[in-house]
Amino acid sequence: MYCTSLSTLRKYPSSKLAEMFSGQSSLKTDAEGRYFIDRDGTHFKPILEFLRSQRVPSDTGQEVYKEALFYNIEPLVKQLEDSPERFGEVVGRQQFLARVPNYRENIEVIIRIARAEAVAARQSSVIVCVLKTEEDSTRYQDAVNSLDGDKESVVRFGPWKATPAVLDLLDCVKMDIEARGYNITYQPHVTDKGFRFKSYDFFYKFIFTWW
Repeated sequence: MYCTSLSTLRKYPSSKLAEMFSGQSSLKTDAEGRYFIDRDGTHFKPILEFLRSQRVPSDTGQEVYKEALFYNIEPLVKQLEDSPERFGEVVGRQQFLARVPNYRENIEVIIRIARAEAVAARQSSVIVCVLKTEEDSTRYQDAVNSLDGDKESVVRFGPWKATPAVLDLLDCVKMDIEARGYNITYQPHVTDKGFRFKSYDFFYKFIFTWW
């Protein structure tokens, strides 16, 4: 529960919050006449503090940003997007990932394979192949043939035209899977077939720990 004034809630007339309390909206109320908004109340506190003081909340995490977008409080959205954290995420990391073909789809494939391999096991692993350049791509078939095991389950990333390196992409994959609640690490995957076989450094093993 929060207690505030209508003038605070209507601070920005174009916001969804101002619309809710314009008198034209049919917000639900409880037995005591308190208005009910079906959102996580924890993250409403920094929204309310901004409306009162115009100070950007110290907690500028993703959830607060989502709430600012939901309530359409444009001055807060802009300030949050200009913060170093959001700027780096939106302008840096997301712009890079947009140049990696099928990045989001591959994240889903990795999770699906890991879950399928988790039956009666504490850990499961997924082999990821990272090809940064077009030249790397031309060597993919030979590289995947050097692997042991199920070659069909290898998840392939790249190539991409951007400055971030292979390790930057791997960190992004780890970050986005961890954001889904999974406990995950990665390490280079080395094939040991003897000196007669050519080895490739395109492969990494992502390890999911379930318990």
